[in-house]
Amino acid sequence: MLKRSTLAGLATLLLSSTSILAADLAAPAPAPVAPPAEPCKATLLGPTYGGVIKANPTPTCFAAGPLGDLYVGGAVTGYGYVQTNPFASFSTPAAPNDRDRAARFDFSNIQGVIQKPEGGFQFYVQAGGYSIPQLGFPTLGTFTQTDLLFGPVPVAYGKVQINDEWSIQGGRMFTLIGTELLFTYQNLNINRGLLFVQENFINQGVQVNYSSGPLSVSLAGTDGFFSNEITWFTGNVAYKLDDFNTIGVNGGLNLGRTNALARSPRYQFATPNLQQNSGIFDINYTYANGPWIVSPYFQFTNVERDPRVGIYNSASTYSGALLAAYSFTDHFSLAGRVEYIEQTGVRGSGTTNLLGFGAGSNAFSVTVTPTFTFDRFFFRVEYAHVELGGITRANISDTGLLTPGTGFGRTGNRTAQDRYMVETGITF
Repeated sequence: MLKRSTLAGLATLLLSSTSILAADLAAPAPAPVAPPAEPCKATLLGPTYGGVIKANPTPTCFAAGPLGDLYVGGAVTGYGYVQTNPFASFSTPAAPNDRDRAARFDFSNIQGVIQKPEGGFQFYVQAGGYSIPQLGFPTLGTFTQTDLLFGPVPVAYGKVQINDEWSIQGGRMFTLIGTELLFTYQNLNINRGLLFVQENFINQGVQVNYSSGPLSVSLAGTDGFFSNEITWFTGNVAYKLDDFNTIGVNGGLNLGRTNALARSPRYQFATPNLQQNSGIFDINYTYANGPWIVSPYFQFTNVERDPRVGIYNSASTYSGALLAAYSFTDHFSLAGRVEYIEQTGVRGSGTTNLLGFGAGSNAFSVTVTPTFTFDRFFFRVEYAHVELGGITRANISDTGLLTPGTGFGRTGNRTAQDRYMVETGITF
């Protein structure tokens, strides 16, 4: 028989073991350790690609010590075009040796990008030369545009990622306004459209972003049309209805006033007086599913009378556009765009010319762009036609002085322009 002391010892041991087991069961399980972030797998800050030319799925990345992973990329592309009825009367003292031409061959982009898209502090810098060809607007040389618009560093901003939903950024940033993007390779078409001409391109200022589920909202205080005066308030709201459909509204207005006319021609090239003092509102929708991209949008702009800044009559524009693309294969697609825009006012009155073709004028455009892509290389051709209505015709005074019309061509009397274009290059 076991001794009483031995039985007591076994009982004590059993009770102790039971208590330890109960404590282990009651204690919470240790928190799982998150696996370390996979190197070079971050979602990039940009550039955004809105067309059949796709972002690089394997961007170049390298470790930079305390900074973390840095990503580099860019684009080297060139273009050429011939067009009818160039703006022969267009010139600017800011670029006396350049003008709109009947034909041109040039770089469209020579750009590099470096960015840090992870962590609490992030940044994005895009530098180099660029051309922004626009329908119904004179096209100057690439290096002239780079110099007169935003310089060799068009985009450079820092970003603080507060949490998964909130962030704040500041510096030179892409605009929140519109549907088409800035640089040629980001878009379905080579040329930017008629509605794009009314929008600002690059803003300097501060922007707050919120994103949760299907909703994203951005609000910014900026300088509008690169005026160096923080007087614009802009915003963008987008809602993803499902995996294929997104709807959004965006716009902005100048809460102050900027007298660009009192500044140099160089300043006015990037900061047109009427647009800088205007307001703009867009509503857009995008369907992207399989081979299809379809994106209609509508736009309203308005500038109020203000003699203090040289605006003696109010004016508004009303417009709409439809952009679409279909990819027949992984390497070949066809894109197109149709647009219509008109301005209020009395034809020939000589009052505020917000559209560019005179008060009471209108413009219609159609663009077709077949595109071939292979890996990071692309090649595309484009045909674009612009048709004007309600222009003011040229006039010869009693003294023989010619006042050009508000249309195309040597005297501004032409109502149509055809542009044939080709672009090729690589993005990386």
